[in-house]
Amino acid sequence: MTNIAEGFERRSPAEFARFLDISKGSSGEVRSLLYVAEDIGYISLDEAKELRQSYEALSKGIAALTRTLRN
Repeated sequence: MTNIAEGFERRSPAEFARFLDISKGSSGEVRSLLYVAEDIGYISLDEAKELRQSYEALSKGIAALTRTLRN
């Protein structure tokens, strides 16, 4: 969320798109860390799966916004 806010404040579609790319990467990192949390028993398989699906949907939304800014 902070990367998106920072990119928005740059007031340039190209800069905003760049920060959205960073945000999308962060979403991927969170999905990766959910596997770790699941492996060490911090969260259940069902919780991890649900959260990964939510973050995947978020990532797709970020990608769609990025495409709009670049077109």
